[in-house]
Amino acid sequence: MKIAKEINTYCPYCNAHTLHVVKMVSKTKQRGLGKATRRHERAIKGYVGSVELKIHPKKLGKKQKVILTCKKCNKQIEKTLGKRTKKKIEIKR
Repeated sequence: MKIAKEINTYCPYCNAHTLHVVKMVSKTKQRGLGKATRRHERAIKGYVGSVELKIHPKKLGKKQKVILTCKKCNKQIEKTLGKRTKKKIEIKR
């Protein structure tokens, strides 16, 4: 899925269509005190090896998110592009 470096879209802060700079959303580091992490730590407590988790079915594709930065007011908006897709986002140069 290819997208232009700058796109013209609606800005809720300016209340108008303005030029936005496109930036990809990168995956963040998992929190150490998250509920699932704590549950997993409790499950493997006392074991020397690792405990296998339940295998959940994978989704066929994920929604592609981008961060749009307005050139006029410099506010950032998170936007989902399209529906579920297998292809990653590429920003055209």
